[in-house]
Amino acid sequence: MLLVSCYELGHQPLGLAWPRAFLERAGFAPDTLDLAVQPLDEAKVRRARLAAIAVPMHTALRLGVHAAARIRQINPACRIVFHGLYAELNAEHLLGRCADLVVGGEVEGPLVAVVEQLDRGDEPAPHQRPHLERLSFPVPRRGGLPALTRYASLLRDGRRVPAGYVEASRGCLHTCLHCPIPPVYGGRFFAVPRDVVLEDVRRLVVAGAGHITFGDPDFLNGPGHAVRLVRAMHAEFPALSYDFTAKIEHIVRHRRLFSEFAATGCVFVVSAVESLSDVVLANLEKGHTRADVKSALGVLRQAGIALRPSFVPFTPWATSDDYLELLEWIGLEGLIDHVDPGVDRPRGSRPVHSEAPGPTRLGAPDTRRDHAPPGAARPGRLHPSLDASRPAHGRAAARRERARGAGGSLGRGSRRDVRSNPGARERPDRPGRGAHVVPRPTARPSHCGTADRAVVLLSRAHREPVGLHVAALSAW
Repeated sequence: MLLVSCYELGHQPLGLAWPRAFLERAGFAPDTLDLAVQPLDEAKVRRARLAAIAVPMHTALRLGVHAAARIRQINPACRIVFHGLYAELNAEHLLGRCADLVVGGEVEGPLVAVVEQLDRGDEPAPHQRPHLERLSFPVPRRGGLPALTRYASLLRDGRRVPAGYVEASRGCLHTCLHCPIPPVYGGRFFAVPRDVVLEDVRRLVVAGAGHITFGDPDFLNGPGHAVRLVRAMHAEFPALSYDFTAKIEHIVRHRRLFSEFAATGCVFVVSAVESLSDVVLANLEKGHTRADVKSALGVLRQAGIALRPSFVPFTPWATSDDYLELLEWIGLEGLIDHVDPGVDRPRGSRPVHSEAPGPTRLGAPDTRRDHAPPGAARPGRLHPSLDASRPAHGRAAARRERARGAGGSLGRGSRRDVRSNPGARERPDRPGRGAHVVPRPTARPSHCGTADRAVVLLSRAHREPVGLHVAALSAW
């Protein structure tokens, strides 16, 4: 059996480590392949009777479809299983095209059952309802996976700190309309036992990790579980830093916890702000308002923790004024280098599931000319002042001009570009406002290869710039 991962945000893939642990516990000996950092090994493919491709997100799905075609070409007799969040959401598309079977929900148990059936000579059902029962979790099996140095690292104080990736829970209690998790989990989440997570952390530290990313959809779905976990982790590894993802409403609701998170090593929190428009937020049923975003940012800054917001700027309810206001807010709050490259560009974002009028489900493109109300921001039709291709306009052009003045080069959007790790200086903001950080553009780091990816992060609110550098992708 061959377990295949295509992409997990630059992290060492749990989509390999956890299925492998379940299968080994059941007496099987699967091989693994991470196409994000390894070439497609034709010898492994030829040996495989079954290939299980993990697709936890859309990018992984797109890559996985191409990987399945290559596997089918090399070994036509190999059975191909797609598993993970986006396998379930796209089962109809996958089955009969590139997948023989699709497994969704808490996938490891059903995946073991599929392997056992095939081993007995039985024929498993191609697709079953998502498995949403609590599993007995073993510790992920990471032996044989590429080294942590091949994956994301925290750039801090001029050195690269390898980052490990764990999960303390799966699924989510919430049902935001644009999120792919609710259609599969239906508002349920499952906590991973604390001793399992801590043992996984121990093994990652032995493997060289100096930072841990909690990859839970929302670390604060179970705040008591989260607090007890980081207390125990900090007691055992005082120098270990970490980050996690949480909803804006959870940051506001659990504001009293963040001083302890800071004291136990939390350096940043990722949160899906999505929009500053209360109209958009209401339609997405995000559970927060623009005022809540301001409160959450204050909570984190008071604790000395950075907010790394994500956005969905282009929806059927967004206007061009919303977009312009969002860009201005990011700059005024000193968050430019907290935002991942590309999240403020038009990509045709739509709700995955919705009861609201308009496009409601991913599928065949809707060829109607307009989905959005008059004045809405539409992909491909930027306001002239936002078009980075115009040399005299746009934030990207302004950043390039500043970089040239500094004697370096700086860009966004190119596959060859790596965002710099800028120095920072404080200066008074507009009258009546507090101080904010203005990044100083610097030259592209000399160690970065042409296929590298990098995301700049900030540690300790906006005082200490750091970065998360992701290793070069394999050209498989």
